[in-house]
Amino acid sequence: MKEFRTTVASPVGLHARPASLFSRSAKESGCIVKLAKVNQGQQSEFVDGSSILRVMTLGVKCGDEIIVQVEGENEEAAANALQLLAESNEH
Repeated sequence: MKEFRTTVASPVGLHARPASLFSRSAKESGCIVKLAKVNQGQQSEFVDGSSILRVMTLGVKCGDEIIVQVEGENEEAAANALQLLAESNEH
């Protein structure tokens, strides 16, 4: 399993288009992807990163820290792609 923490850079956070891109990438990776939001040092429960609705329910805004867990055959490549998406502000 690969786990990383990162800060979301998209001006709208993980809402609408960025959430769609994130969940689609998670689904297409073939890996199990879990996502949690860190708020004031407290971590939310992990949600299914391949579900746009679950991702959006976290309410991740620009500048929020997230934790992503990726498990599967291509976890390294999937984790790298998801980290790039989360850190991109070009959505």
